[in-house]
Amino acid sequence: MQNARPDTQDYLHLLRADLPLIDVRAPVEFSQGAMPAALNLPLMTDDERAAVGTCYKQRGQQAAIELGHRLVQGEIREARLHKWLEACRQNPQGYLCCARGGMRSHLVQQWLRDAGVNYPLVEGGYKALRHYAMNVIETRSRWPMVLVSGNTGGGKTILIRTLPTGVDLEGLAHHRGSSFGRTVVEQPSQANFENNLAVTLLKKSDDAEVTWVVEDEGRMIGSRHIPECFREQMLRSPIVVIEDPFEQRLERLKYEYFQQMSAAFLSLHDEETAWLNYGEYLHHGLFAIRRRLGIERFAQFSQYLDKALELQRKTGSVEGHLAWLAPLLEEYYDPMYRYQLSKKAGNIVFRGDYSQVEAWLRERTA
Repeated sequence: MQNARPDTQDYLHLLRADLPLIDVRAPVEFSQGAMPAALNLPLMTDDERAAVGTCYKQRGQQAAIELGHRLVQGEIREARLHKWLEACRQNPQGYLCCARGGMRSHLVQQWLRDAGVNYPLVEGGYKALRHYAMNVIETRSRWPMVLVSGNTGGGKTILIRTLPTGVDLEGLAHHRGSSFGRTVVEQPSQANFENNLAVTLLKKSDDAEVTWVVEDEGRMIGSRHIPECFREQMLRSPIVVIEDPFEQRLERLKYEYFQQMSAAFLSLHDEETAWLNYGEYLHHGLFAIRRRLGIERFAQFSQYLDKALELQRKTGSVEGHLAWLAPLLEEYYDPMYRYQLSKKAGNIVFRGDYSQVEAWLRERTA
């Protein structure tokens, strides 16, 4: 029998250390929200959970418990127990977790104990972890912040990722925050976006106050919204602006939107499907801003895009995309950026190229 470890309420250590969580909630619960280090090995399937829930409402707790035991018995129980035992073996420092640290995690804990494995659980379960994570965001969003702004292609995200207290909100949201912001990875649920943010804030600081560095974002990143308390602090924070040459910005965007994204699609699909999906991704980005571009300009850019895709697939060159990307920046993104930044002019404390802004931030956030 393994050495017993106590059940825990040390949510700080659980989240900061990325301790594995064997989450025994049903898949539908897990998909709505879970902690980053959690592994879903459910006690009941979605259908089984729904049946037990209906029984509870109609006939009470005892009848629901009895139904649950009938649904998870024999070979079904043994198969699930085998997965839990294997997960315990692979994650000896982990913990069991259910919704509230109640019946489900205690039952799995007992079955593991009967099989010779003492494995602790998270007291309060996911609900307690979730409450703790939201409290982390609430309290640490009050710490000082500096926003990084600048034209599209200025390297804001690259810079933020290099800084010890940089918080990459777009990375956490799996979206780059523009009409072309979609990635090959689906956006997390709102709860998971917030959970990942909380864990990031814990990992990038101890209990001593630091200065966060974040990108100057809108309220939404794709379909996910920045927690209101965090957003309010952003609105009050000083802004630094990266002002890099146009050509340098184009080079960054060529790599990010064309080389990197095409490679990502090709890594996931067969060649034909990958190129179809990659082309759809770029066309979707243009379509999203068609009204601002005007019908004539939108149609022209779409033609340029089709030709560029053909050239890229045949030769590997992404240069053809400049025919629509360069005027898109000049006519749409840059004027929009200048207008938005003009409304925040009072918050701007520094301007410079990428290297100058990096040096300024490192000096003041060390």
